[in-house]
Amino acid sequence: MNLPPIIPLDDIRAARERLRGLAVRTPLVRLAALEDGDEVWLKLENLQPIGSFKIRGAGNAMRRAPPPLLQGGVWTASAGNMAQGVAWCAREMGIACTVVVPEHAPDTKTSAVERLGGRIVRLPFDAWWRILVEHGAPGYDGLFVHPVSDAAVIAGNGTAALEILEDLPDVDTIVVPYGGGGLICGIASVTRQLAPDVEVLAAEVETAAPLTPSLRSDAPREVAYTPSFVDGIGGRSVLADMWPLASTLIDGTLVMTLEETAEALRLLLERNRLLAEGAGASAVAAAIALVGGRALSWTRARPVRRRTGRAPGIRRKIVAVVSGGNIDTLRLIRLLQREMP
Repeated sequence: MNLPPIIPLDDIRAARERLRGLAVRTPLVRLAALEDGDEVWLKLENLQPIGSFKIRGAGNAMRRAPPPLLQGGVWTASAGNMAQGVAWCAREMGIACTVVVPEHAPDTKTSAVERLGGRIVRLPFDAWWRILVEHGAPGYDGLFVHPVSDAAVIAGNGTAALEILEDLPDVDTIVVPYGGGGLICGIASVTRQLAPDVEVLAAEVETAAPLTPSLRSDAPREVAYTPSFVDGIGGRSVLADMWPLASTLIDGTLVMTLEETAEALRLLLERNRLLAEGAGASAVAAAIALVGGRALSWTRARPVRRRTGRAPGIRRKIVAVVSGGNIDTLRLIRLLQREMP
C-alpha cells in the first residue's frame, strides 16, 4: 500500500468525529514519581475501552469503509491489541471478526478477543509476520484491516496527538512506543502540521529494535527477535510500507532494556496506580531516561526551535504515550516480584 508522505490533518480531524462514542478522550496526567526537574506527563491510552489505543485506528478504518466491504465481516493480524480493537468495533457494528495471532500471543489478549465474539487463529511468528508484509493471505473472509500501514488506521491513531496538544500546548517532546509505526506516524503527522517544534521520539526495547539500526543506515534493516513480556512492540524489521513515513517523521529513538521497562511498569503501578503493559511502559522508561540525561540512540538533525534550550529553571515537558494496559496476570505477578517472565 502506498501511504502519503504525511497523513493530512483534515483526515485526522475527520477521524476524531468518526470515533465519537467509540474511543474515549483519554486523560493526560503527571507522573507522580518525578517531583524535580523535567516534567513527565502520561497519555493514558490504557484507559480506552479495550485497554489500548488500537481502538482509534480500528474504529476509524471500519467506520469509514463502504458497507458492501463489510458484508463478509473483518479480519486482522495482531499480537493482541489491534485484535481487540477490531473485535470491539465488529461487535458494535454487528459483523463477524477473525483475528490471526502469533503463537506467542498472551492468553490475556486472545481471551479478550474471544469474549468480544472474535475467532482466533494462531500461526508461527514468521507466517503471521508475512501477513503484515503482504497485506493479507488467502483463506480468510471479509475486509482485512491492517494493524499498521493503513492510512485510515494511522489517521485514527493521530487523534491522540490532537488531544495532547490541546491539553498541554507547551509540550516539548512526545515519546511513543514503536511497534509497526502506526501510532507514532499518526502522532508525528499531527505535530509536524500543528506544532513543528515538538520532538517525536520512538521507544524500542532491546529484544526487538529494528527502527534504530534502520534509521542509522537510512534503509530498513532486519534484526534478531526474541519474545519477551514486551509483546506489543518490536519485530524483525521495519515494515517497508511504513519506512517512508517513519524515516521522515521520527526525530529520534531510545532503546530500552527489559529491566528498565519492567521498572517503569512497577513505578506506574506503585506511584500512579496505573497498569501498563510492556509496550506502554517502554515509553515511560524512555521518558525517565531522557530526564536522567540519557543520550538518544539515534537522532535526526532538523531545523526546529529547541524549546528544551529555554532559560534555566523552565522545565522541559515530556509526554509518554502509555499505549496499552493489557498484560497477562501471571507475567505481572512475576514482574512485581522482580522476576523476568
